Amino acid sequence: MFRRVGRFAVHRPWLTILAWLIAAVALATLAPGLKSTTDETEFLPSHYESVRVGELQQKAFPQTEQPAAIAVFQRTDGGKLTAADQRDVAKVAKALEDKHYDKIAKVVTGPEAVSPNGEIALANVIASTKNAYDEKLPDAVKKMREDAKPLIKDTQLKMGVTGQAATNLDSQESSGDTDALIMMATLVLIIVLLLVIFRSPLIALLPVLIIALVFMVALGLIGTAADLGGMKADSSISAILIVVLFGVGTDYILFLLFRYREHLRAGQEPKQALVDAVSKVGETIASAAGAVIVAFLALLLSTMGMMRAMGPSLAISVGVTLVAALTLVPAVFSLLGTKAFWPSKAWKKTPKNRVSNGLGNLVARRPAVIAVFSALVLGALAVGTFNFKAEFDTSSQMPQKLESVQANKDMQRGFSAGQGDPAMVYLKAKNGKLDKAALEDYRGKLAAIDGVGSAAPAMTNPDGDVAQFSVVLKYNPSSDKAIKLAGGPLRDQAHKAAPQGTEALVGGTSAVLSDVEDAVSHDYKVVFPAAGLAIMIILGLLLRSLVAPLYLMIAVALGFGATLGATVWLFQDIQHKSGLLFMLPVIVYLFVVAIGTDYNILMVARLREEVRRGVSAREAIRTAVAQSAPTIASAAIILAGTFGVLMVADNSMLQQMGFAVAFGILLTAFIMAMLLVPTITSLLGHKAWWPGHQDAPRPDAGHANNPYATTPEWQQGQHARR
Repeated sequence: MFRRVGRFAVHRPWLTILAWLIAAVALATLAPGLKSTTDETEFLPSHYESVRVGELQQKAFPQTEQPAAIAVFQRTDGGKLTAADQRDVAKVAKALEDKHYDKIAKVVTGPEAVSPNGEIALANVIASTKNAYDEKLPDAVKKMREDAKPLIKDTQLKMGVTGQAATNLDSQESSGDTDALIMMATLVLIIVLLLVIFRSPLIALLPVLIIALVFMVALGLIGTAADLGGMKADSSISAILIVVLFGVGTDYILFLLFRYREHLRAGQEPKQALVDAVSKVGETIASAAGAVIVAFLALLLSTMGMMRAMGPSLAISVGVTLVAALTLVPAVFSLLGTKAFWPSKAWKKTPKNRVSNGLGNLVARRPAVIAVFSALVLGALAVGTFNFKAEFDTSSQMPQKLESVQANKDMQRGFSAGQGDPAMVYLKAKNGKLDKAALEDYRGKLAAIDGVGSAAPAMTNPDGDVAQFSVVLKYNPSSDKAIKLAGGPLRDQAHKAAPQGTEALVGGTSAVLSDVEDAVSHDYKVVFPAAGLAIMIILGLLLRSLVAPLYLMIAVALGFGATLGATVWLFQDIQHKSGLLFMLPVIVYLFVVAIGTDYNILMVARLREEVRRGVSAREAIRTAVAQSAPTIASAAIILAGTFGVLMVADNSMLQQMGFAVAFGILLTAFIMAMLLVPTITSLLGHKAWWPGHQDAPRPDAGHANNPYATTPEWQQGQHARR
């Protein structure tokens, strides 16, 4: 099948390229854009309590106003606020309110907004929309910050704005250049590395142009699928798509180009070399893409809508990349022929490749020693996984110089840490109206819970059957203590103390994150095993073996543990971080396990191909490693380098993500694919292919296109097989 696909693309290049161009233009013009959201409650199933709180709030309190941000005032000398200072606070708040910012209803302050120690005063910025994630709120905060500067110039005050809208603004601005940085770094890495490898400006630029076209098609298909299926994509999906498409796309293009160049060096004509290259690596690329696709689709089993939306999006992008690798890439290089390598002449002769040949010889001579060494390295790193601690406090991972972070710290000098984002407790009467005396008694019980700073008097809805309590926690809303409090004692006591005939529900940021934590824990137990099983099936179909998929997945699991463990060692043990991003295991799974499996598939497929030539196991492993190492190394460095750029960001979350994925990809490529997998395959010998006979010599797998066919080792292997 792959030979037929390759023959069509190579011999009808203009038709193939035209079809891709028409698809790209049509989808870019007609396909709907992605719908993004950052509201975590939209990604949780309806049975979670925080989601039920949101539904109850909309029904019982349909008014649109809600807190959006908090202006934090203090004296420039850090002392207590005087009466004149408090009057200045009121003047500034009134002046800001009179600006009539879009989506801002009012800016409220007063004597009660001064902290007990007299050092901090607050002005609550109330939004005129019930959507706390409205795109215009951050813009309003940005203008408010600018307008406040001249207002406090002649006072003894300084002001900072924190709260949800301010945090969203700072998060957007601090990461606003990240996508551009990723894109620029990716392009530079791809171009420079391909230029070094092939010494051709055309080959250095063509993959970038091809993948850009693929990106347009993939984005259009994802938008169409999202629109037809009502699917929502997380706001970060575009950045992830960039990395996936350029990473996976470059991998597949390199797989094809290295084999194409190998056939040219064996003396084949360009078009025939391309057709044979597609025929040889087509199954490998398709299997690698299939493994990645099923791994991404396993996210459909997630309880979180964010993951369920991400899975199909990434699967579609990899599917489009696969089709492009088998059709568009051969068509483009069919038109160029050997001119694609201009001005280099290196494609005409087989290089010495001392490093890869030396590695192949080492692995072939000492497979047991290399296997044990590789396993010990991965195992030692994996030990760190047992100390992994999930961190949900994303604000602590943001650059500490951001205004929202500093203002929140300042506010905590006078108020409880949860003042700016309280937990919300709702009491709903099952029949009739709520008793006011019972509400006050209930408020007292909420305030008495250990870890609660205060509980405001109940606010009832017009029908009198639902009451809302604003409960300020002593801890930062997204901190581990607040999450455990909201999901544990606060909920337990709120449910237990609810008056007879009523039902209590606890919501707010801390409660949402508690539910997210439960959802993530569930996903670890369901998604990972499902993805592993699906990848094993793909490997079994490719290799026609039951044994090889087992040890390959064990190696993948070891690589996953080593990657996560190394990240724990670096950030928790060396840098003394309180924890790692709670989504980090999923990110490692997406980019290290799923995409990194490509390199294992490429190596094992090449091993099988070499064994089929009739050579000895030692010669097969030597040739497979020597020939595959440059391809795997180049692809891994590009993908790892793309993520490694994130390590220069101020955001600890991005640093963790960058290190984990970059290190994991390099670990997968240089330890697993080049050392562990080939040595285990060699040690198992014929058993690795049980119950099939995939290692049996094939009539069409001789030495015709084998650049090693004339070497003494190959001839000795042939003699040994006879």
